[in-house]
Amino acid sequence: MTTLYAQKQTSIHIPENEIGTITFSSKVPIKNIGIFIYDGFNTLDAMGPYHILSQIVGSKVFFISKRKGLVRNQTGMEVKVEKSIDEVNHLDILVIPGGARETYLHTKDQSLLDWIKRIDKGSVYTGGVCTGGWILGATGLLKGRNVTTNWYRAEEIMKKYGANFKPERYVRDGKYWTSAGVTAGMDMSLAIVNDLMGNQYTQAVMLDLEYDPKPPIDGGSIEKTTPEVKRFMNRLYDGIFTPVMK
Repeated sequence: MTTLYAQKQTSIHIPENEIGTITFSSKVPIKNIGIFIYDGFNTLDAMGPYHILSQIVGSKVFFISKRKGLVRNQTGMEVKVEKSIDEVNHLDILVIPGGARETYLHTKDQSLLDWIKRIDKGSVYTGGVCTGGWILGATGLLKGRNVTTNWYRAEEIMKKYGANFKPERYVRDGKYWTSAGVTAGMDMSLAIVNDLMGNQYTQAVMLDLEYDPKPPIDGGSIEKTTPEVKRFMNRLYDGIFTPVMK
């Protein structure tokens, strides 16, 4: 197996005996991709986009936090972060993963929101995964835009930020990308790759990942979940979020 992100050049020529030459290049140069993480972030919200976006040729993907050092995900796994927000002044792509209580608290962190807005001024794309869209919404950057986010109280919460919730797997509105919960961040990231690199390159990334999901049962969205399970999950999320959202 070879991974495309191992390539450092900005374009790749792959000669093929039967179909001639396939040329891959990005329509916009993408050099620096930052994923902002914080204690309590959801693992796949960050790691899925990290892996997929790492395969954009010529790019470097790295984690950023408010402070350098170890950052713990929602289950206690530690990730070493070598860049703080004070050290990062420009990104071509910024991605903000979601989480739970900690995510909501970050919607009230004015220094973080100000940093996101500064980065957004020079970014090619700015995106939020799952409840990471709440943080992005709190900056005011999504006002009047179509967005998606985690299913929990989605329309209510995004309306508070002046955004129009769409029950989609991912949504693009201008330079802004948002995804539904957790695994949807991978689909969003593939859509970003496709927008930059085209269908053939995206297929190459998907084949490298063998990304062809086939879950054992129907589920994973509001539409495919039974009422009993939806009620249970709503009560579970209420217990997590209600104490900090009062």
